Order: sequence, then C-alpha cells, then structure tokens
Amino acid sequence: MPPKAPLNWGLLPPSFLLPSSTRSVLQQNAHQISSRPAIAYTSIRTIKSTFKPKPDRFAHHPAREALTSTSTAALERKAHSTPLRTGLLALKKGMTSIYDPETGKRTACTVLQLDRNEVVAHKRRDQNGYWAVQIGAGQKEARNVSRPMLGHFAGAGVSPKRWVVEFKVRDEAGLGVGIGEMVGAGWFTKGQWVDVKAISRGMGFAGGMKRHGFGGQPASHGQSLMHRGMGSAGGSQGSGSRVLPGKRMPGNMGNESVTVKNLRVLQIDEQNGIVVVNGCVPGPKNQIIRVQDARGKPWPAGPMSTAELKPTEVLAEAGVPDATEATASA
Repeated sequence: MPPKAPLNWGLLPPSFLLPSSTRSVLQQNAHQISSRPAIAYTSIRTIKSTFKPKPDRFAHHPAREALTSTSTAALERKAHSTPLRTGLLALKKGMTSIYDPETGKRTACTVLQLDRNEVVAHKRRDQNGYWAVQIGAGQKEARNVSRPMLGHFAGAGVSPKRWVVEFKVRDEAGLGVGIGEMVGAGWFTKGQWVDVKAISRGMGFAGGMKRHGFGGQPASHGQSLMHRGMGSAGGSQGSGSRVLPGKRMPGNMGNESVTVKNLRVLQIDEQNGIVVVNGCVPGPKNQIIRVQDARGKPWPAGPMSTAELKPTEVLAEAGVPDATEATASA
C-alpha cells in the first residue's frame, strides 16, 4: 500500500501572543477551549471508495424538512406507484405459444394456475403502519403447521395454506375483499398489464462469463489455462491496491427474487383458474408466482371486491345500479 502522510496538528498559540479581543474570549470560554481537541489541518492521504453498498438509511439532509422523513410522508411519496388492489398467487405450469387469428403471429406465453387464493388477514395503517392484504394459497397438512399459524388461519376461517404473501395497497379501498373470501382468475381482465415476481432458477456456482457476461481471455497468443478467467480484480497503487466493493466476480448465480414488469394477460379461464401471460416468467415449473397490477401502466378498471365478480343477474337482484342498467339494456 502507498505510505500514509503523517498528520500535522495545528495547536493554538500561547495566550500572550493572541490579540486582546481574542484573549478575552478565551478567558470567558476557558473550560471549553481546554477540553477542545487539537485541530488537524492536513488529512490522511488515502483513496476512499465513493460506492457504498449499503447507504445509511438514517441519513437526513439538513436542508430538508424533518416531516418529510416520517413514515407517513414516505407512504404519500409512494402512493402513485402503490397498486389500488391486491394481487394473487399462482403456480407456473410451463410455457406454450398462441397464434393470433387475425395476423397469424405466434406469441410465446406462460401458463399460470391459481390454487385456492383466499384472504387471510388485512393490514391497516393505524394498527400495522401500512395498508395490505394477506393472501394464502395452496394446501398444507395441519400437522405440519405451527399452533400460532393454525390459530391465525382458524381466525380467518380458512384452511391451512402453504404460501402466505402480503400485497400492499394504496388505501383502505384496497381492502374490499373480505377476510375468508376466495378470489379466482376473474380478478384479472384480458388485455391488462401485470407485474410478476418469483424466485429464479438456481444455477449454482457460476464463472464470470456466465454470471456477468465477461468476454474471457484470448484463445491463443500465449494464453493457457485461463481462457474463461475473469482477469484482473483491481488496480495497483493508483487504485488503492485493493479490490473495490461491488466488483463482479464468480459466485452463486440465480435463486434470487426477480421481477418481470409489464406482461400482458392474453387469456383467462375462470373455471380452471388459469391466467395466460405473454413472455417468460422467472422460476422453474410449479414455482409460486406473485401476480399484481403493473405499476408502470395505467391502473386497470378491474374489480375491487369479490362482489363485483358475481354474475350480472345476481348483481341485478342485489340492486347494484351498474348491473341493473346492463341487464335492462341487454
């Protein structure tokens, strides 16, 4: 490492060498000056990284008002990107393709199947600090569930679930689905945009060429036994003689949370609980997938509660205005 420059300390001169005005101030604050440490006017010459892998979450700019750092202000800043309603859990069943009957264009798509999605709990702003809907999916043997979770499911009136996930919503209107109600594939509409989130397939330990797309070393010209090596990990004295934080290296690849945004819903089968989206979805087959309205697109005009998913005749008998008008016009 490069040698470090010594510290030069600047001490206050004797009191008899100071002006009279300064001397009087020093006498008034003698206790403070005696306890004040020496002042360093030459810093250590070293190279510090400007990249912080984990920034300070409590960093507060003095020019910003204190109220903007509260949790309430944070929720207001995120309101425009928080979905209006809850999402659902689905299983990835595999990929296929669909042909457009008008253009004949072939589109790759992924088949997602919903497995008994039921609302387990609601999270409220006054009690939990945020608005969210807790969705449970799948089935699990009661003997494999802990007693606290059994009581949690029993309080909601649902069977033990294999997966339990929370979906944050913007406000109380997103809690329109009651606890214990089941939500099907009709929650989404054909043609809308969704975001999917899942755990990607694990690749194990991978090299730099596979993990980060490195070009590797030359195939000839004296190169031997390092054709797929990553090369240098850092500079010498000019870069601090160290490996900078965040350097891309070989390591474990995959098996991490991945979000794919803006996938269009191509088909919906409400009876079988199937939702078909275009493109690919992260994870292997039978991987649990989180599906929610896309945040980068306009919010869809979908149902806000399971009551809106009932047939039109049932809604008309219940006295819903929109359903009555639709039935009369038909």
